[in-house]
Amino acid sequence: MIKNKQTYIAFLKADRMALGIPNLNLISCLIEFISPNQIWKFQKTLRKLEYYNNCKNKGLNKIVYTYLRFKFKRISLKLGFSIPINVFGPGLAIVHYGTIVINSNTKVGKNCRIHACTNIGASGGSKKAPVLGDNVYIAPGAKIYGDIQIADNIAIGANAVVNKSFIQEGMMIAGNPATAIKKIDISKIIRHI
Repeated sequence: MIKNKQTYIAFLKADRMALGIPNLNLISCLIEFISPNQIWKFQKTLRKLEYYNNCKNKGLNKIVYTYLRFKFKRISLKLGFSIPINVFGPGLAIVHYGTIVINSNTKVGKNCRIHACTNIGASGGSKKAPVLGDNVYIAPGAKIYGDIQIADNIAIGANAVVNKSFIQEGMMIAGNPATAIKKIDISKIIRHI
């Protein structure tokens, strides 16, 4: 969670690296101005909103916070993302535009790579939502729900339905209902770690 300006900057740097966005120079600034990367724009707005919500939510900063909430909602609707603040750790990589729905009680560690048509939420009227560890890859169409825990270094396969905990690290899980398929090296899937 972003708690001060230093963690805000660290989260942005980790997100930039996860998305493969080059450091700012004249050419990259020109390309970003002509054809902005909408996902990077969304993630920068997400992190700034988290910073203002957690650290600068008093006095005149409430005006900036209100503007950021409006901007965040607009870009979320445009891209099809329903992602609340303070859910993802640093190093988030949203790979494609498309529907992504995340419950606000979900907690995801650092270096999560998530694809379109993914849902992560509560189940059966409970407010408890999944807790995902670090270095988790979520393939397109995955559904993760319930009061469950997913360990570090896990890859969740396309269209997997995950409704139980997986506490063994370094596994690929897939299927409906999801089962452990095989051991994997997550650094071959999430390349920036």
